[in-house]
Amino acid sequence: MSKTPADGSQERPGRLKQIRMVAQVLRQADPKALPIVAASALGTLIVVIVIGLVIGRLWFFVPLGILAGAAVGLIVFGQLAQRAQYKVIEGQPGAAAAVLKNMRGDWTVTEAVSGNRNLDMVHRVVGRPGVILVSEGPRNRVGQLLGAEKKRISRAAQQVPIYDVQVGDDEEQITVGKLQRHLMKLPRNLTKAQVAELNDRLQALPRSMQMPKGPIPKGAKMPKGPKPKMR
Repeated sequence: MSKTPADGSQERPGRLKQIRMVAQVLRQADPKALPIVAASALGTLIVVIVIGLVIGRLWFFVPLGILAGAAVGLIVFGQLAQRAQYKVIEGQPGAAAAVLKNMRGDWTVTEAVSGNRNLDMVHRVVGRPGVILVSEGPRNRVGQLLGAEKKRISRAAQQVPIYDVQVGDDEEQITVGKLQRHLMKLPRNLTKAQVAELNDRLQALPRSMQMPKGPIPKGAKMPKGPKPKMR
């Protein structure tokens, strides 16, 4: 009989099982992806072996080529898997928030600090660059949300730079797939101590609204708030 953990929770799948699961999803999203991964790994192996033949130390370069090929294959696999993930969630409300919460580095993400019933929303990110307001929605609707949120936090942010980034398909907006790279290129204006102090000031601000977290299915609508009672 198989033993069940004492806390009743299921065991997490192993590393190889996770890779197989991601590979299946990647193959469905892009049939050419896995052949590209294999070609990258094999090409790296061949290049390293050729170098070994030229130098005359094949015994050393064969295992080195195997390791290098595996490393390159994993890197390409990870990049293609991430690209496929972005493709799946792109266009869904909350997609930008999902990307922000999984970014590398020391970032504090507060989802949906502002929004409307069209599921346009603004997320707040705090990091070394300062405050970044990331909007989701058409350009002609999110400008007002960004302006209102920037005005709301400007007193608490004081002299800290406030950036705004629009995610979407309109002109001058960036796609979900380019969001992380865009934020990583912003200048580092604050020290870690200043970031912590800024976070404390912003977290003390009241939330202007509450919205569901994570990507929201298409067609979903914002719940209407209670109507004011008439006396």
